[in-house]
Amino acid sequence: MRKNEMTSGKLSGIFRHFTTAALICSLSISLIAQRPETTSTSSVTGSTSAIEKLRERIQARISDPAVARGSIGIKIVSLNSGTVIFEQNAEKYFMPASNMKNFTVAAALEKLTPNHKLTTTIYAHAKPDADGTLKGDVVIVGGGDFSISYSFHDGDRLRGIDRVVDALIAAGVKRIDGNLIGDDTYFKGSVFPPGWEWDDLQWYYGAEVSALPVNDNVVSLSIKPSSVGSTCTARIQPFNFVMRIANRCMTVAAGSPRTLQIEKRIAENLIEISGELPVGNEGFDNNITVSRPADMFASLLKQRLEEKGISVSGRGYAIPSGQEPVRPTEVIARIESPNMAVLAARTMKPSQNMYTEVLLRTLGEEERKKALLRPGQNPSSTELGIRAVSDFLKNAGIPEDGIIQFDGSGLSRHNLVTPSAVTALYVYMAKRSRYSQAWRESLTIGGVDGTLRNRFRGTRGEANVRGKTGTINQVSALSGYVRTAAGEELVFSMLVNGVPETRTRVGLIDEIVLMLANLDHKIEPAPIN
Repeated sequence: MRKNEMTSGKLSGIFRHFTTAALICSLSISLIAQRPETTSTSSVTGSTSAIEKLRERIQARISDPAVARGSIGIKIVSLNSGTVIFEQNAEKYFMPASNMKNFTVAAALEKLTPNHKLTTTIYAHAKPDADGTLKGDVVIVGGGDFSISYSFHDGDRLRGIDRVVDALIAAGVKRIDGNLIGDDTYFKGSVFPPGWEWDDLQWYYGAEVSALPVNDNVVSLSIKPSSVGSTCTARIQPFNFVMRIANRCMTVAAGSPRTLQIEKRIAENLIEISGELPVGNEGFDNNITVSRPADMFASLLKQRLEEKGISVSGRGYAIPSGQEPVRPTEVIARIESPNMAVLAARTMKPSQNMYTEVLLRTLGEEERKKALLRPGQNPSSTELGIRAVSDFLKNAGIPEDGIIQFDGSGLSRHNLVTPSAVTALYVYMAKRSRYSQAWRESLTIGGVDGTLRNRFRGTRGEANVRGKTGTINQVSALSGYVRTAAGEELVFSMLVNGVPETRTRVGLIDEIVLMLANLDHKIEPAPIN
């Protein structure tokens, strides 16, 4: 786990804040078994018996012994009337996992607008001369554009960086007499958010945050058995000069145990492969994170320029965050991302952690432009981003203490939210936000796409449920919208902590969501006397 880079006083204050939050969370777990906070029946009229039966079914399901030792928070309301249909522990704190993304992405849409784009700018000392030569170093200044990636180009791991190559070619560049320098200084602070665990950092969901990302800041690693007694085959895509492999994996006879081990050292671009793979074994195919991804960006750019006939006399390397950049003044080219509405969907639907952290830091840097900072103050991009989210919640009328935020994505276990805060966010984004359509289109759809593509198929939840999932060890969450069989749209948030089995947590959540989808009675607001 990386320590947050901040002053000791600030760190101490945050830990005191977290200790208090952890104590509240701990107390809530013990209180759940003693006195669950369940809604009364007086707030719903009309089809009272049907609503009562629904509540009884939900209560019976969350009382199942399989989840009894866990902590469960639920809030369900009518979007139209605001009527509370069911709630339990709705004001308690829970670890949200990726439900934290709801707050970060909603704030990004509101504060940056759906038309906002992330920009990569290329500088040189002068325009290309008559022969197409750029004399001196070329500096590529990152603005967080994570669309320079295979994820935006049908899995092709070169097309993203080729957009940058094409921009230079379009500017008339045929030769570069100097270095290619990646400027990764836009974001301030640690490359990892506070609270991320060290054993997550080699896998794609723990990728470093960078202002100059490329290919989601990962490489594809494929390991396969070869012939008995020979070294296993190992291949990285895209081919590059940054990531190294130390391969000691041996191929053994079919039927032998698989003992493959993969370790990517923290802060090093070295993958160590050991153990054994039996003949016929499927091997390993997955993404491994890149340390200092701006180095990968600069190196890949040089490689692709040369492959397309543009010579580069110098090296390709990066200026890391924290150093003071020296930039030429002549703008040679700009590369823009798709607009924020597209970026939001590409973040929320697959639940992409690194993208969310970029959005949080982008919010932070926009906040820095207008923040009144005292001399010597230099808060991190993440700190300022969290301030921006808090300001958004305040303006939206959502209690700021409804969340305790440490990162943008929810991978940090220090994050806490209440079900009430999540449902209030969903109500606001549906009814009051100027950008409600972009928000809805960012959400994963049951049985159709994203992290819900394999859930709710063949049920009333398919192509109906829209929301955001969340999963880390012993935590599952789902919040969103669902339309009942009677045609009424409901808003719900379900957070389950402390239940070890993922399928048990997800099964509980999905069963309750389907109870809502199958509800065939209208829910009316309580009459005003």
